[in-house]
Amino acid sequence: MKQVLDQTDHRILSALRKNARASLTELSGLLGITRATTKARLDRLTTTGVIRRFTIETGLQENDLVRAVMTVQLQGSMSRSVIRALRAVPEIQNLYSTNGAWDLVAEIQTENLQSFDRVLRQVREINGVLNSETSLLLDVA
Repeated sequence: MKQVLDQTDHRILSALRKNARASLTELSGLLGITRATTKARLDRLTTTGVIRRFTIETGLQENDLVRAVMTVQLQGSMSRSVIRALRAVPEIQNLYSTNGAWDLVAEIQTENLQSFDRVLRQVREINGVLNSETSLLLDVA
């Protein structure tokens, strides 16, 4: 049976990708959940094989993930709040400022198309996002 991960699980994985050595106290503070909840979630993710090691190897195969690059045009006066909102989306792995017609480039990684669709809707609903264009990454050329 495939492991179903919710938003909190994704936030834990995202935080651990950035710092696999973070303590339970640090993780719970960062995520705004109790230390007991953080421990229970980590135990479940470890027991079910989603987390294999704390260098963060996920049970998901890289080829099975939906990966994309999104370019984002911002309303200039709202750039800081938009960037904060985008950084809070766990599926956004990296966020880059750029020049030209697009203000930001976001690397997105989800486990399925339904999650990918949810992320696209979430980004479009951020106040200050004027436009976006997303390209799925299909294969290494």
